[in-house]
Amino acid sequence: MIFKRVGDGRPYPEHGLSSGGWAKIPPRQVRLDQLVTTRDTLRLADLLDEDSTFYGDLFAHVVAWNGELYLEDGLHRAMRAALHQRPVLHARVLEVAAS
Repeated sequence: MIFKRVGDGRPYPEHGLSSGGWAKIPPRQVRLDQLVTTRDTLRLADLLDEDSTFYGDLFAHVVAWNGELYLEDGLHRAMRAALHQRPVLHARVLEVAAS
């Protein structure tokens, strides 16, 4: 299995972090098998697009909430890592307080 679980939606509370806010979080390695996705579909064009990060962040966005790591943005990066048989992904991880 690539991910811990495939989800559909964001169960954690709204964090309101902007692109600039994400950019302030230093990236770290996250194991793919510890991630829960927040989307259950991926557009193949996003996966195959070599310029997919041209306008976006180079790193995936992960939200740590209630002991889980949710992949909020960067599903195509995570899938590309898995296809290259890499078990980790570089991501910015936002810690959100438990509710």
